[in-house]
Amino acid sequence: MQRSKNDVWVGLFVMLGIAALVFLALQSANLLSLNFQRGYQLIARFDNIGGLKPQAAVRSAGVVVGRVESIAFDDKTFQARVTLAMQDRYAFPKDSSLKILTSGLLGEQYIGIEAGGDEKNLAPGDTVTATQSAVVLENLIGQFLYSKAEDGSKPAGAGGSKK
Repeated sequence: MQRSKNDVWVGLFVMLGIAALVFLALQSANLLSLNFQRGYQLIARFDNIGGLKPQAAVRSAGVVVGRVESIAFDDKTFQARVTLAMQDRYAFPKDSSLKILTSGLLGEQYIGIEAGGDEKNLAPGDTVTATQSAVVLENLIGQFLYSKAEDGSKPAGAGGSKK
């Protein structure tokens, strides 16, 4: 009887450990967000969202103030429509701007908010129009290579100033 009781406790402890590891893995991968506070939704339109994913952080001054709730394509404006779930305790002016940023060189993407100076705040359901799309690394490399190829194709005497 004593052995089976110990087996039950060991099994329970192992299951609890596995559940804690799964919780930590989901939390660190930004796949799980436990936020029981009320919030409000904002909508933003971007020309290019890069690798932005739902549940990505929305940060202001490095502090997480919300999450990306959903991403959809608007076939009328040909832009990405991003719905943001903002925390109620943070209010931003109407002329705030949003940028898609990357943490580190090749890290995850998130949305950064730069607060404006307007006296009126964004209301639930408002659409933020001042947005800056994601910087795509492949496009930057392509532009760099194109400009280098263009510089190499100029004649030796062209573009220089005479003394």
